[in-house]
Amino acid sequence: MAHLLPAPERKQEPRRETPAPTPRGAVRARGLGRTRRERDIEDIAEDGERYRLFPPRPSGQLEDDFLELIRALEQEFDRYFARTKVADKVGRAILVGVTTGSRAEAEASMDELAELAASSDLEVVERIVQRRQRFDPRTLVGSGKLRDLIIHALRLQADFIVVDQNLSPAQARNIAEATDIKVIDRSQLILDIFARRARTHEGKIQVELAQLKYLLPRLMTRGDNGLSRLEGGVGGRGPGEQKLEIDRRRVRDRIRALERQLVAERRRREQRRSRRRERDVPVVSLVGYTNAGKSTLLNLLTRSEVFVEHRMFATLDPTSRRLRLPREREVVINDTVGFIRDLPPDLMAAFRATLEEIEDSDLVVHVVDVSHPDFEAHIRAVHRILAELGYEEIPRLLVINKIDRVAPERLPSRIEGADVVPISALHGRGIENLLHRIDDRLPARRGFPSIYPLDQPNATS
Repeated sequence: MAHLLPAPERKQEPRRETPAPTPRGAVRARGLGRTRRERDIEDIAEDGERYRLFPPRPSGQLEDDFLELIRALEQEFDRYFARTKVADKVGRAILVGVTTGSRAEAEASMDELAELAASSDLEVVERIVQRRQRFDPRTLVGSGKLRDLIIHALRLQADFIVVDQNLSPAQARNIAEATDIKVIDRSQLILDIFARRARTHEGKIQVELAQLKYLLPRLMTRGDNGLSRLEGGVGGRGPGEQKLEIDRRRVRDRIRALERQLVAERRRREQRRSRRRERDVPVVSLVGYTNAGKSTLLNLLTRSEVFVEHRMFATLDPTSRRLRLPREREVVINDTVGFIRDLPPDLMAAFRATLEEIEDSDLVVHVVDVSHPDFEAHIRAVHRILAELGYEEIPRLLVINKIDRVAPERLPSRIEGADVVPISALHGRGIENLLHRIDDRLPARRGFPSIYPLDQPNATS
């Protein structure tokens, strides 16, 4: 009798799922089986936010909550368009420094950039320093590093990336095309601070002139969305939203008009200086690195109330006051805008008329914040700027301020071969000695006749 044997069972092989096709334009990471876009999103999602990639699927298999998806998309759109608008409030910033030198020098420069950011009401959330053999001509930091910075900024919800170097117009355009986050350089940050600090008509003219000269080579084609991210500094101050749409010709016309106004202001300033020279009144000018304490010293010496704030460039507009020295000699003492390393050339040119007050000085009192760890570099920077302006031959008196913050044994008695006068403008220490030293350095027998009245009491030039 024949028996039917059961057919041998076939071993079922595990079902292989067909991998989703790579989206157009994405690049598979070698050996990882993930697209670069997938890896970017995983990087951003480290903080627990929910992100999902949807591969192509038939519509009948979709079971997602589309109402939730639409709400999430609307939130992302809101974040995107908020970043593309000119900000007018405090923002979060990542500071980026690129150096071909030592890391110590780069960190010192980054400390100063952090002070500038604070003066512009930015909250610094991260500091990044990159060392390179040479600067990348397209993006300064290189395309790979730029991509990492953008991802890092998104993760930290930063509104700005502030670069310590000055970006060329081409670099600014290339970066603007790569991200919607606003990227500003050192010059823009300083221009932004000056725009906020300018109070006089002349000061506002000078700032707008410098901003327009900075803007001119960076103007893009009309309607380019990158333009709004390039101009206007941190808060869009200065030229403003409407003026960003004007073309190069109109910018040049405005520059010429502002330059004519500055020439008129310079003539008026020269007339005031001529009246002082006719009275043979000695002139003393306070100069120094920004936030060195010049305005505090002026207030103490002349019992004035010039605006003082512990911020960089708190004083922008020049001020002149009368001062009586111990031997009953009267002089005019000028407070000038603070200096800084790598001052934008256009800003230096615009404020040259203001700094011409130094030209007629019989003595330059160089005020130094001796408590700053980099004060010697600040001294060299001020000397360099005075030389560029052609004022290196004017006699100088070196005054080290804020000695109350430094241990006595660490105070220098001489700097670069010059005697120093130690003071604390905040607490009034060393002021009598300073007044005698100023009196000794001025030309003999000048300033003894009374200079009252000047153009007006406590005249401000």
